[in-house]
Amino acid sequence: MKETKYSICGMCAVRCPVAVHLENDKPVWIEGNSHDGGMGRSLCAKGGAAFAQRLDRQRPTAPLLRRGQRGEGEWREVSWDEAFDYITTRLNAIIAEHGGRSIMFSDRGGPFADLRQAFVKALGSPNYHNHDCTCGRNVHHASKSVYGLGRKDFAYDYENARHIVLFGRNITESLKVKEVKSFLKGIKNGARVTYIDPRASVTAGKASRYWQIKPGTDYALLLGIAHCLVANNYYDLDFVDRYVNGMAEFKAFLEPYTPQWAAGETGIAAEEIETFCRELNEDRPKVIIHPGWMLARYRDSFHASRMIHIINALMGSIEQPGGLFYPKGPKDAGKSGLKSLAALVPAVNEDRADGCGSRYPQWDKGAGMLQTAYEAIDTGVPYPVKAYFIHRHNPFIALPDTKEQRRILDKLDLIVAVDVNFSETAWFADVILPESTFIERASILRTEKGLKPGFGRRQQCVKPLNNTKAGWEIYIELAKRMGKGEYFPFNSIEDIWQYQLQDTGLSVTDFDAKGFVKLSDKPLWLDRDKLKFGTDSGKIELVNAKWEAMGIASLPPYEPPLAPPEGSFRLLFGRNGYQAHGQHQNNPILADLLDVNKLWINTAAAKRLGIKNGDQVLVKNGDEEGRIAAYVTDLIHPEAVFMLHGFGTDVPAKKRSVGKGLADQLYMQGKLKEWDKAGGGLNLAESFVTVTPV
Repeated sequence: MKETKYSICGMCAVRCPVAVHLENDKPVWIEGNSHDGGMGRSLCAKGGAAFAQRLDRQRPTAPLLRRGQRGEGEWREVSWDEAFDYITTRLNAIIAEHGGRSIMFSDRGGPFADLRQAFVKALGSPNYHNHDCTCGRNVHHASKSVYGLGRKDFAYDYENARHIVLFGRNITESLKVKEVKSFLKGIKNGARVTYIDPRASVTAGKASRYWQIKPGTDYALLLGIAHCLVANNYYDLDFVDRYVNGMAEFKAFLEPYTPQWAAGETGIAAEEIETFCRELNEDRPKVIIHPGWMLARYRDSFHASRMIHIINALMGSIEQPGGLFYPKGPKDAGKSGLKSLAALVPAVNEDRADGCGSRYPQWDKGAGMLQTAYEAIDTGVPYPVKAYFIHRHNPFIALPDTKEQRRILDKLDLIVAVDVNFSETAWFADVILPESTFIERASILRTEKGLKPGFGRRQQCVKPLNNTKAGWEIYIELAKRMGKGEYFPFNSIEDIWQYQLQDTGLSVTDFDAKGFVKLSDKPLWLDRDKLKFGTDSGKIELVNAKWEAMGIASLPPYEPPLAPPEGSFRLLFGRNGYQAHGQHQNNPILADLLDVNKLWINTAAAKRLGIKNGDQVLVKNGDEEGRIAAYVTDLIHPEAVFMLHGFGTDVPAKKRSVGKGLADQLYMQGKLKEWDKAGGGLNLAESFVTVTPV
């Protein structure tokens, strides 16, 4: 019997809508969900490798308890009952001694986090975290300081844009399928693309202009651009007059930061900056300057992102076709939203261990800051943290300085990893609870914001091949065993779905035809004459008094980046379209596509060192060193070297990938304690390495 089930991919954090085709209950084909017009039948290589992931035996296939020392890889396969009993016994002892607040949790965030947040709250802890300290916290907090709105409160109409500007936003490799298709349609429709990055990625190949900027000088370039735009009135005066506060202070601040000055800092010619600004003036308001996705890079990345947000406002591109728009939710369509599972659980009236909202009042509490939570584990201040749940998150490679992380996490009394794969962090845990692959599991319903808002469903397409469970099963069972079942009155995923839908007028069967339900047939745009922002003034604030009172300058003077020490290079990292966040280097299909990373090094720099393309080189920082093949190219700035992230695993169970390539995070020594003091993002591009021929 042939059947098609509509679901949501789980191979990366984008979670694209997919169609899984079955014959006699066996999966035979996967593609994009063509009912979603932006998706079509397209799917990236990661999604195409989903069936291989399911069949792979080099991943956890049953619950595991640690036998030896942490990280030794000595495991005992146990039943789910034994694993749950072990966890609850340890948790009860920890809570009895230190209280529920001593438990912390991290995951990769996203639309399915509501249940996991409810679980943490039910245990009495405020300490839920996602991964964003290594991704978009700088962007989010910069957006809050300008608009009073978060980074996810804006989306981008690439298809109708006239000019798309990307500061290292590698949109064609660090990709969202629907977004990259919209981006390519924009190019086909005539959009100019300016791509700015020390390394020429695949996205640079799609650009009409590529600037190989000096690493760490994005803020300087943006100041020079802003100066040129303002000095020449290349901005939307009417929009600024209506919606922007602080323009006089902004003009005064920009006075010394001319394009000529910016050229000296960045290596981008003043004439090119001026030409670019004239183009923006021609193309506005259909201009998108992307404020960043992963912007945990430099010491001033918050302020670079903040300046991008300001320039978008100058362009008048807010809630504008071809520019930025507010993703609309159910309320905008006149409908009720999904009921929150976390709302079933009483609030926890405790300060967070990481200091978000207290020691760091400018930082949102919702996502937390994992690096300052590590400080609490290490020092016991403001209180002891003794148990850590890690859900499909891999801090050991996401955060810098794995050795230091191991030292800190070894102080915990309990580490529980819930994962599909043997991540480096899971390998260090006390318990591994294997989650089913995404085609074997269902998830809670998600809200899908956009111009046409709606709800989406991940349904289970096939039965698990192994002794694995869905995340919702794991956390509800643990909650019930911890005596918190009153907050989780569900026995099936259908029970959860019905609870979520109870105010919407929809039923579970409404998702059967397409896998999602739209709440509007036409795009929803707000009245541009009645825009509202979340700041205290209700306007866009170039100078935010509230943030300044918290010690965060709105317009700080530029400080040049640290220069590489003699004989050293700034270490940069990134992704390609086959891999994501170190999750799939061991996938049977994706490992064949790309099984090892190389070190990009500039041609002139390589010549000085006597390095030829393909040579083995020694990369070193402090006591960390390793060998890697050199990729000699003009497409990387002379002051930098680059490697793809996620390689160099030391987990022996991952036999296809173990020991192949180098792990960039190992060379970020000391950087676990260095972050952008305004936005909170880690300074992941502030490390230097030496490179010598072998």
